[in-house]
Order: sequence, then C-alpha cells, then structure tokens
Amino acid sequence: MPRGEPFAWQTCRLSSVWETSHGGRAALRFWSRTTIISLTPLSLSDSETPHKIVREQNKLRGDSPERSILARLIMPDQTVEADPLEELHGLAITAGTQVVDELVQRRSTPESSTFFGKGKVEELRLMVERHDADVVIFDNDLSPAQVRNLEKATGVKVLVRTELILDIFAAGARTHESRLAIELAQLEYSLPRLKRMWTHLSRQAMGVGMRGPGEKQLEVDRRLAQKRIFDLKQELGKVERRREQQVAARNEAPTVSIVGYTNAGKSTLMNALTEANVLAKDKLFATLDTRTRRWQLPGWGVVLLSDTVGFIRDLPHSLVASFKSTLEETRQADLLLHVADASSPTVFEQISAVYSVLKELEIEEKNTLLVLNKIDAIQNPAVLNRVLDRYPNAIPVSAMSKKGIGLLEEAVGEALGREFYDIEVDVHPGDGKLLAYLSAKGEVLSREYGEEKVTVHLRIPAGAMGVVRRGAVEIRPAPGSHHACDELSLETSSVSGTAQ
Repeated sequence: MPRGEPFAWQTCRLSSVWETSHGGRAALRFWSRTTIISLTPLSLSDSETPHKIVREQNKLRGDSPERSILARLIMPDQTVEADPLEELHGLAITAGTQVVDELVQRRSTPESSTFFGKGKVEELRLMVERHDADVVIFDNDLSPAQVRNLEKATGVKVLVRTELILDIFAAGARTHESRLAIELAQLEYSLPRLKRMWTHLSRQAMGVGMRGPGEKQLEVDRRLAQKRIFDLKQELGKVERRREQQVAARNEAPTVSIVGYTNAGKSTLMNALTEANVLAKDKLFATLDTRTRRWQLPGWGVVLLSDTVGFIRDLPHSLVASFKSTLEETRQADLLLHVADASSPTVFEQISAVYSVLKELEIEEKNTLLVLNKIDAIQNPAVLNRVLDRYPNAIPVSAMSKKGIGLLEEAVGEALGREFYDIEVDVHPGDGKLLAYLSAKGEVLSREYGEEKVTVHLRIPAGAMGVVRRGAVEIRPAPGSHHACDELSLETSSVSGTAQ
C-alpha cells in the first residue's frame, strides 16, 4: 500500500489485530483481546472523506458504537416460531453495536456466491447506504468466499453469528483461564479465514518468480497462528489437569452444577439458593467463569453449587472444546440443574440446544433436573402447561421471587440421595486406611470414638461403597436416612481393591 494513500481502520472485535508495519504492510499479531483487524484504502469523494475519517476515529476511541444491520436466510426445513432475529439482536447489542435495521430472506437454498439472492444483496446494499451502516451481521454460517463477495457488494464489513459470539466471550473473559480459552477458539476459527483478511493486498503487483506480499505474509501468519494454537493447547491442558486434581480432591460435599441457555437466570437462581450475590444481569453471557458457592441444602447439609457459562444455539465447536477446563466443574458434578427460561417462546429449542452441548461434553447421561425458571413472567398459564406436558418432571420456579424454591430443594435432596448414602459406619480403631478413605471420599458429619470401634456418620458416593463394605465392621442407615438396610447390602460399586 503506498504510504501517501488515505486509509481508514476497519474495526472488528476479534482476537487478532492487523497493524501497519514493515514499510506500510499489514502484519497479523495475536493477542488475547483486541479490536482492530484490517487496514483498507479509502475510495471516497473529497466531501465524504472527513466525515468517514471522523467516524472511524470516534469508533477507535469508543465514542460511538458501530452501526449494524442484521440478516438471516431461512430455508424450508427450518422452524421459526418467534422473531427470527430476536436472539441475534440481543447478541449484537451485547457486543456493543447499534442495530439500525434487519433483513430476512426465505429461500430454498443459499446462493452459492453471495448466500442471499441477487435482489436481496442489492436491497442489503441500499440498506447499508441509507443507514450509513458499518457492519452486516448474518445469523447464518457463511463461507469465506461468500463473506468476501458480500463485503465487495455492500462496501462494509460482514460478520457471521459465530464471530459475534466469539467477540462477546472475548469481551467478557476475566480470568487467565477464560482468556486463554477464548483466544484459542478465535484463532482456530480465524485460521482457515486468513486468506480473506489478506485480499486487500491482492492488488499489489507481482513480478515473475515472485509472490505478492500478501501471499508471503499469509504463510507467515499461518505459521504464527499454528504455533500460538499449539502453545495455547499445551497451557490449557495444564490448566485442565490442575482443575481435575482440584475437583477430585474436593470431596467434602456433593457437587451440583447449574447449566442452561444463556440469560435463563442461572446466576439469579444461584443467588436465591446460596445468597452468593454473584453478578446477575438480564444480559447474554453475563457469566463466563465458573463460580462455586456453599449451599446449605435443607435436610441434607452443605452442597457445593457451581454456576458456569451459558450455552446457546449453534455454539461454536471450538469454543466448547476450548472451555473444557472451565466446564470441568460441570463434567465432574454429582447432579446438574438444567435451568430453562419457561417464558421464552423458543424454550423448546433452547432446551434442545443445551442437551446438544451436554452431549458434546459427553455428560448427557448425567443425573439432571430440569428447572423451568421465570414462571412469574408468564401471563398465560397455558404457556407453562405446554412445557410441563412435554417435561412432566420439570420443576417450575421463579428465581427472582423465590417461588418454588422449596420444591426444588426437596427434588435436589431426593436426587442426591440416589447418588449418595447417608450412613453410619463402625470401623476398627486401628484401620487407619479405611478412616482416611472415608474422610477423602465422603462428607464426614461426626465421629464417636470407643474402645473397640470408631463410629463415623458420613455421606458417601454410591461408587465408593464397595471399599467401605469390605473394610467396615458394620454399616447401617443414619438416623433419618431414607436408605434401607437391604439397599446398603447391595453391591452397587464398581470400585475394586482396598482403600488407598
């Protein structure tokens, strides 16, 4: 790019940044969180140039949000029960853009080159011009070539839903672990699309036997990205192993993990159950890091309750994989509370989307209670009944008003009772290994020392009962326990060997 040519930065909230360096050439640098991605020449009239430059400068300073147009292609096999762009609108607002218009096309198949049909592309171009928009955001997944062609046709940046979600995660990441995870997800998503980012250099002259600077730099950037991806995976692997060890060592109480669609009220429910005062906002992806609090469950005792990142439809695979260590609490939990927004017109789709992510995490078979939240926002009882007809075992609550919380606590106690035994164990005083095993694997509630035995009252996972049966002098249900003696005699454990 000639040094004297006027230019403007195009802003995009991604994990990579394009800078001017090496004699005016753009070079890709990788950071955990940045905003500027590319440098393109201005092709503006003299009267337009000052206005555009001022607007670009304001956006770089954060003085004004980007003006966005939302777009979506709906095909015949897709069921759309509500506003087809409602969720994307919420994502765009969360990302900090100003939504100025929307465009939807119903079409049997996407146009191979521009995704939208020719007429809709022209309509989109005129819409961009009319609103002086900065970016078009699609609710679909477009190919790099389709994005490139649409950018050429409209004259503005084109983003897809995945990029928007990645941006929101990047903006909200607060811990070192979550920043590593989002950087990895963004790099893995961006790597196949680097060529698109370098197309503005294709106009550079190329001599015989000589590649253009864009092509050379593209190879450098790919190597840089691949090296950074490798390093991030190594570092996140270490974090994941540390997290697994921490979770495995924390056996003093049962663990319950709250999962659910973003903005379903998970953090509000955690506050209602534990008075934890964690951040609870009516905002998509307000929570990105796992928080664990002690929950005094009536009739049971202390339970460790964790709240983690919300899920969403079409959550990028790279994002789920990158956040595996952050979701370790969920993977290791004894019970899941799947919180759904019962007042949402897309509640069934949201429930299905959460199950899809749980399946990707390989925990879809884990003991789970479905919690229908926000029932206070439902005006027509038929709406709630429709959901309960499909999920008759679900528990309706309002985390905000705490309506139904007592029923939820009872259900959690019953569910944990199927995973844990509330027992008294008589152990020989000299059996230090078994006493240590009980302390390591269960929640010891009390100990009574006698001359011939130590009586330990504890709650212990069903999977640890095999070792207890082989070493204990006597096992019996604790006072008030719902377990019968014949249940305790059943060999339900897969644990073999002796206590270690």
